[in-house]
Amino acid sequence: MTPENDSRRAAPGRRPARWAAALAACIATAACAPAQNRPAAASAAAASPRPSNPGCPDAEDTTHRQLIGAWSAELEGGGTARVVLRPHPELAQSVRGTVERDGTTAQAAGDVDDGDLTLEESLNGKNISATWIGRVVDGSCGKEIRGTWTNAQDNRPLPFVLRKQAGTP
Repeated sequence: MTPENDSRRAAPGRRPARWAAALAACIATAACAPAQNRPAAASAAAASPRPSNPGCPDAEDTTHRQLIGAWSAELEGGGTARVVLRPHPELAQSVRGTVERDGTTAQAAGDVDDGDLTLEESLNGKNISATWIGRVVDGSCGKEIRGTWTNAQDNRPLPFVLRKQAGTP
């Protein structure tokens, strides 16, 4: 799959075309999402100092390290999933893992940048079957993310809440 044949890639705020080679190389080994190049935080936000607490990062300071572990997902309408993420072996500052839902396991890969999560899942290891676009909840210490899960087949978005499971890193 290349950005040219996936219309979601062309949407504003999505990944630029220069990712095509990295994504193609990554798909050869497993579904993945290269680290996202998002615009820098607004200058006003960058200018205001934030207290730093390494044990409880602000949403904007959440990194791929806080994504590592097991998550429970609640989708609007009663759907649930289990998401397990680990460091991506080829892409620094990204994660790779699985999404288990309704007896099916999909591969997943993504990243978090300035508190914004992008996670892509693939049922066949070649094509993106769904996307998770969300925001780390302020004050959650990187342990809760809210956003929209979108099935690539029908483009139907569903609100989700991801919560980090106790006892995971």
